[in-house]
Amino acid sequence: MNDKHIPMRRCIGCMKSYPQNTLIRISFDGKSLNLDIDGEKDGRGAYLCKNDSCIKEARKRKSFNRTFKQGFMDSDIDELVIKLNKGIRGGI
Repeated sequence: MNDKHIPMRRCIGCMKSYPQNTLIRISFDGKSLNLDIDGEKDGRGAYLCKNDSCIKEARKRKSFNRTFKQGFMDSDIDELVIKLNKGIRGGI
């Protein structure tokens, strides 16, 4: 049998579940938010769809603060959004 389990993760923007390998992982190591392309960085993780609307929605709903239980400044989120947009355009 080739019934391989595919892990599902929920996007913090649109709140829909997708296979883990189709989403972008964001990690928080206790100091900063990081784009985790390989999915192997330490720290708590959250997932986002690879589109601008989910990134905007996550920001609007303050999903980063809620998910990581932190009070991120707007500059921290701005920096992450720039990295995400570069990554999406770069083909991650």
